[in-house]
Amino acid sequence: MPQQPREEVQERTSVELFAGGGGLAMAVGRAKFRPLLFNEFAKRACETLANNAAKRVEDGDTPWIPAGKQRPPLVEGDVAKVDFEYLRDKVDVLAGGPPCQPFSLGGVARGDEDDRNGFPHMFRAIREMRPKAVICENVRGLLRPSFRPYFDYIERELSLPFERRAEGSDWEDHDATLRSLSSSSSIPDDERYEVAHFPVNAADYGIPQIRNRVIIIAFRRDLGVDFDRYRQLVRPTHSDARLYAEMHDGTYWRRHHMAKIPAAVRKSVMDRIPLTLQSPLLVDELQLQPWRTLRDALLGDEANGIPPLPDVPPHHLDRKDHWKDLAKKHWSPVTRAVAVKDHIGWPDARIYPGHTPNELDRPAKTVKAGVHGVPGGESVMRLDDGSYRYMTVRETARVMTFPDEWALSGPRGEKMRQLGNAVPVRLGEVFATAVATVLSEAEARLAERAKGEN
Repeated sequence: MPQQPREEVQERTSVELFAGGGGLAMAVGRAKFRPLLFNEFAKRACETLANNAAKRVEDGDTPWIPAGKQRPPLVEGDVAKVDFEYLRDKVDVLAGGPPCQPFSLGGVARGDEDDRNGFPHMFRAIREMRPKAVICENVRGLLRPSFRPYFDYIERELSLPFERRAEGSDWEDHDATLRSLSSSSSIPDDERYEVAHFPVNAADYGIPQIRNRVIIIAFRRDLGVDFDRYRQLVRPTHSDARLYAEMHDGTYWRRHHMAKIPAAVRKSVMDRIPLTLQSPLLVDELQLQPWRTLRDALLGDEANGIPPLPDVPPHHLDRKDHWKDLAKKHWSPVTRAVAVKDHIGWPDARIYPGHTPNELDRPAKTVKAGVHGVPGGESVMRLDDGSYRYMTVRETARVMTFPDEWALSGPRGEKMRQLGNAVPVRLGEVFATAVATVLSEAEARLAERAKGEN
C-alpha cells in the first residue's frame, strides 16, 4: 500500500513591538512562531535583543524577512517611524506590551493623554500588517474603575482597528463612532477582530512571583476562532491551596531537604497559612499544581536541566572599600568565567517601614522596574538565618522565568529594569501556545469547509 504523503506543518510567524528585554518574544518563540521583526526604543534592551536573538538594522537599511536560521531584524528607536506595510498578510501574531506607565499605580496615570501610551502604535501596526492574532500584556491598572471606560475603548478600537481616529478628535468621540459601528454589517470580517481580556496572577501559571496583569487577545473575525476553546486552554494551572496542602503534608519541605531548613522557619511559615486553606482540597484544586515559591526558583529544576543556584557569599565590606570591591566582583573576567552569569552579590540590603522583604517559601513579590531603580523591599530577600540580602540579577531572572543563558545587557540597575518591564516567559508561553493551537484548529475547519464546497 503506498504511503500517504505527510501533510506539511505550516510555519507560523510573529512580530514583537515594545520588545524590551525579550520576555514575550521568548514566549512567542517557544510557541513555535518564527519572529520576522523586533522593535524596541530603550538602548540597553536593544543590546540584550541583539546579543541574544536579533540583528540590528543599520540606519538607512530596510528590514529583511529572515529566512532559515537568519536572525530577525531589530529596528531600534521610535515605533512611530517604523513602516509595517512590507509585512502585510505575512504575520500570524503581533505581540507586545505597550508602555504601561500611563496606567500603572506607580505612574502618573495620565492614560490617553500620556505620550508614552503605546496602544495607538499597536493599532497602526495592525492596519498595516493585518495579523491573524494579537497578544497584548499590560498592568492591571487598566481595569481600575477610573480607567475602565478607556480600557473598554481600547478593546473596541482593537476590534475595529481600520476605523481610524480623526485627527484632533478626543477618544470619547472616537469611542462613540466605534459603538455605532460595532453591529454594522458594512465592515468586512477580515477588518474586524474578536477581542477578550484575561486578568491574571502569574503565580497561577507556575511563575514564582505574585504578578497581577491583564492580557488582551484578539483574533481576526474571518478566521472563525473558537474563543471558548481558547479560554479553556489558558485556565490557571497552579494554586496557592495546593502549595499549602503540600506544606501541610510535608511534600514541599521534603522537596527542599527538610533537615536543611530550620524548624523555626518551617513553623513560622505553617503558622501563617490561612485556616481556610488548611481544609481538604476540592477536586478541581487537586488537579492543579502548587504555586512555585522563591525557594523553588532558586532550587531550579534539575530534571529539566536547570541546576540550583549557588549561594551568594555575604559581604563584609567597609564603606570606603565596598564600591571598589564591588566593581572588581562585577567586572572581573575571572568571576564571570567561573560563576553563574549575573549571580553577583550586592551589599547593604535593608528593610524599612513599607518595604517588607521577599520570603523564601512564598512566590516572590512583583518584580518592578522602578523609575529611580528597584524599590528596596521588592529586591530584598530574608534568608533562613534571619539575615537579609539583595536578590541577584540571576535570581530575579529566575523569578521572571528567564532562562539562565539569556544574557541581559547593561549595569545591574538596567538589567533589573528590563526584568521589571518584561512579561514572565512561562506566562507568555501559555497564552501564545494557545493562540497557535486555536489558529491551527480554525484553519483546519476552514480547509474542511472549502473541501466540502468543492
